[in-house]
Amino acid sequence: MEDSKKRVFHTDKAAFTGGPYSQAIIYQDMIYVSGQIALDPKTNAPVLGTIEEQSTLALENLKIILEEAGSSMDKVIRVNVYLASIDDYPKFNEVYKRFFTADLPARTCVAVAGLPLGAKVEIDAIAIV
Repeated sequence: MEDSKKRVFHTDKAAFTGGPYSQAIIYQDMIYVSGQIALDPKTNAPVLGTIEEQSTLALENLKIILEEAGSSMDKVIRVNVYLASIDDYPKFNEVYKRFFTADLPARTCVAVAGLPLGAKVEIDAIAIV
């Protein structure tokens, strides 16, 4: 039996590849946002720039989803970051600090063998709605 408090959330204002997953799930007072990569929200095409450019766009897409769902970056409690190269860790952190300034969320950051569509970074999050 499906829990009636679970709700699929989608906004056309943020990028979405159309893959077999939800952009986000809202359950009770929490939102679980799927991994965001550097996709142009108007075309859903990958933006293959520097790690700084890709990180900024992925975090902007995350922010849009959260805000459209009634949450915000300040309400994020957990972030997972996947980097195609651990060498990008310092540059990623510089961008990350522009989006999360106080009461930083718990975070894991790992290097992976590869990411979809040539992405250098993928970010998912859990936040309070």
